[in-house]
This record gives sequence, structure tokens and C-alpha cells, in this order.
Amino acid sequence: MKKEKFIPLEGYLEFSLDEMKERSKKFLSEMKKRRSIREFSQRSFPRKIIENCLLSASSAPSGANRQPWQFVVVSDSKVKKEIRQEAEKREQEFYQNLSTKKWVKELEPLGTDASKHFLEEAPYLIAVFAQRYTWSENGEKQLNYYVPESVGIATGMLITAIHNTGLACLTYTPPKIGFINQILHRPTNERPFMILVVGFPAKNVLVPKITRKNLSEIVQFI
Repeated sequence: MKKEKFIPLEGYLEFSLDEMKERSKKFLSEMKKRRSIREFSQRSFPRKIIENCLLSASSAPSGANRQPWQFVVVSDSKVKKEIRQEAEKREQEFYQNLSTKKWVKELEPLGTDASKHFLEEAPYLIAVFAQRYTWSENGEKQLNYYVPESVGIATGMLITAIHNTGLACLTYTPPKIGFINQILHRPTNERPFMILVVGFPAKNVLVPKITRKNLSEIVQFI
């Protein structure tokens, strides 16, 4: 690879070990406050905030730097209503299906049901799509690499960026999510990954009382 394709590393800052510990501690404290919510205020806020969060997400690493993600930001009330109607049709099937009875039982502590009112109440929905392949300028099909991993990392960074602004979000993946492509007129090379519901929390919103696994349950040092 030719050297001129590389540029000096810019923006990297090295901190003292003590400052690194303090920064990691503060970030942990902040992220512990992050919670998914299902009750949103209808308060609006500038779209620029969403744009900055999406640009933060797009700085994520990806296989061969193909950046195989697409985001569709929905604020139109008619489109949000259509998404809710189609999602709830599938949710009704899910909650009534005997084959998913055990799954539904495990969801009870989270207070979920087939109603997805938040899809209309929140100011913004961000539909995340994973591009399985693209086309070159001459029409040649080009496969993307490590697509689920790349899009997952970008989505995680987007969630973190949203929390950092003072907004809240909910990760939502409806059953048989393919209908999102039709509603949002997305091409066949894009697979729906999830919907992020974004906004301010509703007044006096409640969240499930849950705990997180401790370090020894999720980490092995070798």
C-alpha cells in the first residue's frame, strides 16, 4: 500500500495514569445512569442534535472501512403512525403465539406488551439498516465485510451519544422487521437492524427495577 494513503494520527491525547483512572471512573458513573424507557415526552428539540449523534456513530470502525450502515430519521407523524400500526400487527401475533409463550413470560418483569405507543409519541425514530452489499460506479456488486459487527458497534456508539446529550432512547426490534423496508422505501441490499426511539423521558416516567451483572460474571482476565 502506498505511503501517501496514510496520514499522521491527529486528535489522540495521552493522559497520566491517574487521570486515565479518573476519566474511566467518571464515564462509568455516567453510563450507569443510562436506561431504556418506554414513555416519551412529545417535546421537540433541534434536529442538529440528532445529526451530531449520527456523525459520532459514523466514526465507528468497520470492516475494510466500508461503513455498511444507513440511518433513516423519521419525524413525520403519518410515517410514525404507519410504522406503529404494522409493528403492532406483528406484536399481537408474537404475544398470542404459543411457540413464544416462554419468551413472553420472561418479558413480564419489563412491562412490555403488544402496544407500542412510543413509536408515535417520541419526536424521532431512527431506523438503522445494515448494507449487505453496495454497487460501484460501473454497476459492479461489492460485498461489505463484518456487517453485523460493524453496524452493532455504530449503533452502540449512537446510543451512547444520545445519552450524552441528555436525551433517552429505546432499542426496538419488532418481529418480522422487514416491513420497515417497504414503509421507508429502502433498497433490497439493506437489512433492517433495529429502530431507536429517541426523545425526552415523559414526566414521572418509571423504569423496571433491574440489576446489571458484576465484573466477575462478565469478564475473565487471562
